Amino acid sequence: MAITVRIPAPLRKVTSNKDRVEVDAENLADMVEAMEEQYPGIKERLLDESGELRHFVNIYVNGEDVQFLQGLETPIAGSDEVSIVPAVAGGVA
Repeated sequence: MAITVRIPAPLRKVTSNKDRVEVDAENLADMVEAMEEQYPGIKERLLDESGELRHFVNIYVNGEDVQFLQGLETPIAGSDEVSIVPAVAGGVA
């Protein structure tokens, strides 16, 4: 079943400027693999060398942060919307 994944601006160069892509996946780990097949190079931008989400990448399923769900094992279904959001840091000094 196709899952809609929202792509942030910094990753759109990998997805041919698409702000949304669709992939077939049952969980987030499968989603990353399916995206890598369609858009080579995206996996290394999302996962570190140990296969975990990079610290500066947040992924939300239907608005819920996956770090508070099941991480990369979080199940996803066709009605779900997945958002990849780069972490933002900064402030007023």
